[in-house]
Amino acid sequence: MSEPRYTPLRDRHEALGASFTDFGGWQMPVRYTSDLAEHHAVRQAAGIFDISHMAEFTVRGADAGAYLDYALAGRLSALAVGKAKYSLLLAAAGGIVDDVIVYRLADDDYLVISNAGNRDAVREALSARVDGFAVDAVDVSDDYALIAVQGPNAEAILAATPGIADVSIPWSEQKYYAWASATFAGAPLLLARTGYTGEDGFELLVPAEHATALWDAVLAAGQGHGLVPAGLAARDTLRLEAGMPLYGHELGLNTAPAQAGLGRVVVTAKESFVGKDALDPAPGAPVLVGLVAEGRRAGRAGYTVVADDDTVLGEITSGALSPTLGHPIAMAYLTPSSAEEGTAVFLDVRGTKIPATVTALPFYRRTK
Repeated sequence: MSEPRYTPLRDRHEALGASFTDFGGWQMPVRYTSDLAEHHAVRQAAGIFDISHMAEFTVRGADAGAYLDYALAGRLSALAVGKAKYSLLLAAAGGIVDDVIVYRLADDDYLVISNAGNRDAVREALSARVDGFAVDAVDVSDDYALIAVQGPNAEAILAATPGIADVSIPWSEQKYYAWASATFAGAPLLLARTGYTGEDGFELLVPAEHATALWDAVLAAGQGHGLVPAGLAARDTLRLEAGMPLYGHELGLNTAPAQAGLGRVVVTAKESFVGKDALDPAPGAPVLVGLVAEGRRAGRAGYTVVADDDTVLGEITSGALSPTLGHPIAMAYLTPSSAEEGTAVFLDVRGTKIPATVTALPFYRRTK
């Protein structure tokens, strides 16, 4: 059994009284005070997350764009410098190796950020696909830390953070799924207006040795703006409300993009890319839907979804009592015949049938 890994911010989490949990082989803060308080802070003000367990890869060379077009499901060669794009890394058999975000840093320079638990699989896949391309794909995960600041006050907090300087684009002009360059204490800092909460916010990529100072500076700037440290529990309910898939729950090697509602991410017009010839799911394959229920009892991952006559229709992949909406929500894979919006189903919650309704995703969408 391998030793657990910790981010450069371990000491800060311990000092803040965090409870830790294993996530992708990393010991990560699951909460600091209260799951609900941290969740509500992000929706109403701001939260700061350590996401340094995520994996980063540089893709550089004259063929960088063409290589990523082949290695990933999207057309990354068309991505403008300064922009970011969500994409999928597919297996040859059509399943999802990982979902990633790609940033174009320069004409021949890209950054790929993947999930922590899939770091090895992504590294192996990227390395295996370089043949024939003038490109280097390098795992630089250990060189960087990644900090997310999410919530309606995120921009104001970061604009006031001491040490952040040389911002290439005025804060108010930075667009969603784009990035700006900056420095922190003289070190390079990438400011990406991306996130995994459904709120406005930023993800800050900084050399690992500067992570503690940046964390402290942002926390100091957040005083008076409602900023709180937030853990994985809040991050999970936030992303669930926003209808964002989580690898290992909604996505996996046995999932085709179309089943997960991600067919739009795949550019089938490309001449060739890994997985292109195996995209079509089997007839009758389950599809991802949202479910809402009344009361307080939530369906959890692994619980079955049934019809009135107890016929099994599918299985919940993620579920919780929504802190923002006040009622149970879930994502589930259901048979196509039961996946139409408005269909009445039941959640099998430890032997009790809880009425639920198929609904469109996301459950929550910010208003500004």
